[in-house]
Amino acid sequence: MRIFAACLLAGASLLATAAYAAPDADTTAADAPAAHENTEIVVIGRGESRQVQRLGNEDIAELAAGTSPLKAIEKLPSVNFQGADPFGAYEWAERISIRGFNQNQLGFTLDGIPLGDATYGNVNGLHISRAITSENVGEVRVSQGAGSIGTQATNNLGGTLEFFSRDPEAEMGAQLNATYGSDHTVRLYGRFDTGLVNGDGPGAWVSYVHSNMDKWKGVGEQRTDQVNAKAVIPAGPVRFVGTIAWSDRHENDYQDMSLGMIKRLGSDWDNISGDYKLAVLVADVANNRGDTGAPVSNAAAGTVYPTPFATVDDAYFDAAGLRRDWLGSFGVESDKGATIHYSLKGYFHDNHGQGLWYTPYVPSPGGTSPISIRTTEYDIDRKGVFGDIGGSFGFNELTVGAWYENNDFRQARRFYALNSRGAPDRFSLDFQENPFATQWDFRYNTKTVQYYVEDKLTFGDLVVNLGWKGFDVRNSADPIVAGGLASGKIKVTDWFQPHAGFAYTIAPGAELFGGFTQVTRAFVSSATTGPFATTQAGFDALGNLKPESSDTYELGGRFRRGPFNGLLAGYYADFQNRLLAQTTGAGIVGNPAILQNVGSVRSWGIEAAGEARLGYGFTAYASYSYNDSTYRDDVFNSVGALIAHTKGKTVVDAPKHLLKGELGYEGERFFGRVGGNYMSKRYFTYENDQSVAGRVIFDATVGVKLDLGGRKFELQGNATNLFDKHYVSTIGTNGFGNKGDNQTLMVGAPQQFFITLKAGI
Repeated sequence: MRIFAACLLAGASLLATAAYAAPDADTTAADAPAAHENTEIVVIGRGESRQVQRLGNEDIAELAAGTSPLKAIEKLPSVNFQGADPFGAYEWAERISIRGFNQNQLGFTLDGIPLGDATYGNVNGLHISRAITSENVGEVRVSQGAGSIGTQATNNLGGTLEFFSRDPEAEMGAQLNATYGSDHTVRLYGRFDTGLVNGDGPGAWVSYVHSNMDKWKGVGEQRTDQVNAKAVIPAGPVRFVGTIAWSDRHENDYQDMSLGMIKRLGSDWDNISGDYKLAVLVADVANNRGDTGAPVSNAAAGTVYPTPFATVDDAYFDAAGLRRDWLGSFGVESDKGATIHYSLKGYFHDNHGQGLWYTPYVPSPGGTSPISIRTTEYDIDRKGVFGDIGGSFGFNELTVGAWYENNDFRQARRFYALNSRGAPDRFSLDFQENPFATQWDFRYNTKTVQYYVEDKLTFGDLVVNLGWKGFDVRNSADPIVAGGLASGKIKVTDWFQPHAGFAYTIAPGAELFGGFTQVTRAFVSSATTGPFATTQAGFDALGNLKPESSDTYELGGRFRRGPFNGLLAGYYADFQNRLLAQTTGAGIVGNPAILQNVGSVRSWGIEAAGEARLGYGFTAYASYSYNDSTYRDDVFNSVGALIAHTKGKTVVDAPKHLLKGELGYEGERFFGRVGGNYMSKRYFTYENDQSVAGRVIFDATVGVKLDLGGRKFELQGNATNLFDKHYVSTIGTNGFGNKGDNQTLMVGAPQQFFITLKAGI
């Protein structure tokens, strides 16, 4: 890979030389400034009454193949994205926050289909990386405030991320991409387009991806197979659209770290998946010491951990996440420019998943092994429908919409036996069968009814948006095996959540915008998060638990003049009735959480972004964000005793400073990009006594395009973490504690290189 690094940097040098060389007959057209007059890295939301930006497929395509669409948007103002792999696709470590709001307080949709709250043990949806491959994403739209009023989401307190799939191509053809790189990464992508019948008739495409890579540290792999398809059928003034997606993902986990572990064991420390006998020895010692609560399993092992272990939680034998999903939709939509426009879409989602840990806390029965496999198992059956209708009436454009979803979700905690002390007889990347114990098993149901009304009024240069949304979300928990967890019913009803905003053109290419949004967050139905993730006594004591809500105010300006396009905005957010679920013990133990309202959070900040077309194919982009998010209250228990002194403390995982920038080149033959991403210090305790340092990460891309006899080829090289920075990436993988070090950190992936060959047929 050192040779590849040298080639990549040499390629960047040649790219720059080619760009500044005197143009000849073959390159004049490509390198003339006019050829790139309309190139935009980020589309800043002109005419919008809220902060919003868009990224297109071309931007995502220049990242390393397989990069999560979530990682692609990290360059946008106030977006904090973290992951432990080079693609940002490993789900246990994948985290995104905006303006201090974490990902379960953000709304996610694909072509309008709700994706839920994007948590790892997703109970009401799925990650965008499983819903669609990055090559098939046509556009990503990010609203940093409370988001679009018509979004199918009941949790978007702090923003909305809307993803849109590409339509079929006009001409029949195929695309074949092959990637190879660090850690034996192999990724194969193929897509076939039928083309549009008679140029404007029906069309469809289907794609398949196979991806497999070794973990960058430890033993294990991360493997994905995925199919996407889309069909579009025009029928006079409307068109019918259908989509289908299948995903089968098997990922070995990285070990969660603490600052103490990183200092004592090093950043390359991981689970001991290649040494089962060592894992058995560690479990035996832990049992002999009484650290696990399990009986003595092998007295001869003694009570001293083998070097360099200090605790049984320093490393486990193995862990993995398995997810298999089907996601489909079918709908009809009218021409958006029609006097009366409308759309209606139905969808379904079926998911089967398991999260596995080889736990030393529960031995296999009969003394065969001091370790067993602990799973959290997920089965989702979601069905829903949403639509809208609207039209223009004089100076105003009125739209009303609605959404209904029924989500049947089953979740269980089970244990599977290992029948040997010498070698594991179960493979971590296989779905497990025949458990010897079930700790708990619940059927959950969530019914969602949501509607919205929006009116867009135009008075010359002034556009005013007024409206509101409302919803009723009812949650129920029905135990099959209660296991000490809560059952019952709870609901959130808020029929009036107002939205208001304006956009005013003050001069050609310059506008002011501002707005106010009020949003309420519904509860979720789960044994691992939300009101049911506690004991029955704890649930009964919740009483009239108030849902989280936020009031967001925004004011800013957008500017466009010549080659420059930019924005400057400020915001203030009042986050009320913050719900805190506190757990005790190591994550692998799975103790019930304690949920309570713990006060409010106030956030304010500024955001700036700018793009310049420099001529001769060069573009530059930069964004800066300052965020101040603080807790406004201390945390007390039910009898008034102080639990955590959080008043005035900074919100966990909410960096104050984010600075991103990139320089790109796009010519007829060569292209490239280098980007930098700075993030300041982040706290991972509520009392702010523990933090991880800021860091700067660089990525780079170079490539060449060839046209050989009408066949288009492209060779692209990517480097992630170009200068091999050692840093802590994700924080909070096992939640956040009040104070003290915690095994809840992920180390960022080191420098890695990938090369992709793309062929159009």
